[in-house]
Amino acid sequence: MSGKPRRMRESFRKLEHTDGIDRIFEPLKKYLDPSEKPDSETVGRSMNEAVDYLLNIDESLYPTLFDFNEPWKIDIMAFMEEYYTRHMSLSEFANYTGRSLATFKRDFAKMNDVTPQKWLREKRLNMAFQLLKSGKANASDVYLKVGFENRTHFISAFKQQFGTIPSLV
Repeated sequence: MSGKPRRMRESFRKLEHTDGIDRIFEPLKKYLDPSEKPDSETVGRSMNEAVDYLLNIDESLYPTLFDFNEPWKIDIMAFMEEYYTRHMSLSEFANYTGRSLATFKRDFAKMNDVTPQKWLREKRLNMAFQLLKSGKANASDVYLKVGFENRTHFISAFKQQFGTIPSLV
């Protein structure tokens, strides 16, 4: 490494999908089943392999991976801006940003004057409106593209927000 490496300022970094990452996480896939209890040896081995792999990809990650002085939490707003169209609950957003649901809501309130639920709803509805207006989506499936799971709920929320139904935009 040239010079003293510094901790990354970004809260998260999206990595390219590779066969190496697949090999590291393959032994952990069985733990996606809630009935499977994690084996600490397998988890520890995979974690060590992951750290080695990441450092081989980019050694500038070292100060970030081994920074034990500061609590590390993903930037809520950056994460939500990136993933608001995904079908995730608030609990999942909280978990992915390294927080309990209560802490997530409290941290979110420090940055916004609306609740996270309202922020997500408005962000998704505004995106739907833009997609419909530009012709990049049709009214029958736009709700899925912007993160709503229920079409009826989407239409109701859309009408409440914009005073019209999606098919008339």
